[in-house]
Amino acid sequence: MVPADEDGGLMRMDLLSHPIEGLEAALDAVDAFDSTLVQGLLRPRPAQGAALARLADAVAGTPLGGRVAEVSARVAAGAAGEDDFVALAAARESLLGSVHDALTARIDEAAGRARSEGPTDGVVGLREHAPHLLAASRTWLCDLARRGWRGIDHELVSGAGPVVSAMLPDLALRRPATLLDGFVAELAASCPGATLEHLPVRRWADLWSRAVLLTVPGAIVAPAAEAATGRLLPIGVDLQEHATAVQAQVHAVFEPAGDGPSRLVRAGVSAPKPDTVVGAGVWQLLRPRLSLLAAVSEGRSMDLDAMPVTAEGDLLWDDARARPGGPADAFATARVTLSAATADPVAPLDRHPVRIAVPVLFEGYAARSEGGRLAFDVGGSPLTVDMDRVTSAGPLTPEAVVASRACIALLRWDAGQFRLQPLAVETTVRKKAVAVHAGAWAGGTTDKAGVRAEKAATDAVAVLRERAGKLLRK
Repeated sequence: MVPADEDGGLMRMDLLSHPIEGLEAALDAVDAFDSTLVQGLLRPRPAQGAALARLADAVAGTPLGGRVAEVSARVAAGAAGEDDFVALAAARESLLGSVHDALTARIDEAAGRARSEGPTDGVVGLREHAPHLLAASRTWLCDLARRGWRGIDHELVSGAGPVVSAMLPDLALRRPATLLDGFVAELAASCPGATLEHLPVRRWADLWSRAVLLTVPGAIVAPAAEAATGRLLPIGVDLQEHATAVQAQVHAVFEPAGDGPSRLVRAGVSAPKPDTVVGAGVWQLLRPRLSLLAAVSEGRSMDLDAMPVTAEGDLLWDDARARPGGPADAFATARVTLSAATADPVAPLDRHPVRIAVPVLFEGYAARSEGGRLAFDVGGSPLTVDMDRVTSAGPLTPEAVVASRACIALLRWDAGQFRLQPLAVETTVRKKAVAVHAGAWAGGTTDKAGVRAEKAATDAVAVLRERAGKLLRK
């Protein structure tokens, strides 16, 4: 909640709690289709045919309606071809895209924020690039849909290995190759599917449908970018870790030089990592790749000079085009400029509820337990706080969140409701007001806990390098 007397707007919490017309129906149709992939579509049963018809009904009246109606009948009869599976994946993704659009529209309305209607198309579609690899990927994905999650085994899953290996070295195909590589690894770790007690039905259907669409010629595009010159004001860092990779995404407000409106932007950096490097140690892997992390820790702005930025608000970071600016307090930025900053449109293939992550500022709340989970009560409307998303590579703790009086967070949508992922809070420590940031250690720290964690990570990396050196000498 941003007080109206500080140049901000008032966050309409009632809008976040009200149901959105058609949302449940769209998600139910998606769930129905996802259930057909559990047993596979080689020999569909009547229940699977009904689920496919439900998907067709959900997109009736859209440009996909007639095509999907034909395809669903053909697939229900067990006569599906590759183009039919592509049409089903497109229908599923279009429904999730409509859910994404409805949710973001509700967030924009609640926050009083405008959204740009600019183009999101890339500049170059790779229509003729490696068509044989894309076709081979699509063939394997269609075989996977025919077998279903219960039918996966090591022979089926390993069939994707040569295709993925051929795609990974090609930078133009890195996006579908990385997706397929991770998907194949998950499936391989879950074989045989017939013995699995729990299936991640929605997740695997998400990965499958997205991978199918990325194999369509022209779906992969190079992002269109323009030059951004002005001041960048960081407001928080979202750190995402995997056993073998780490990614940091800095959310910020960009104030262009001149009279243009400010806009919400992101700058991301990722790196491979050993599974022994965890916690604060991961920052060591990211700092050399993104000077912006130092500015986050120091509470400073960055001055950009012709920095490339896509129509979706992603900065294509180049250290040569950025230099440190003056002091910039994240909470001052959030109070003064966050609600007025324009949000950029989202590319069609990226419109999915799981990708929603909108920076917001909340004040005037009371932290309390809601169903065993932390929640902010704002004017009688509880909003769940997702502490599981808060990184351990920083000083932000549940105790600090509970004691806070202001919070910068990412507003997400998960498990059928809006949730908050705290990025920073204002709280009181020893009768003194302080700000605690999840990314406070991004550029380095003198905090005792952070120093100990970084030293442990440094020692682990040194041991790994020594062992790698011995192996190479042998």
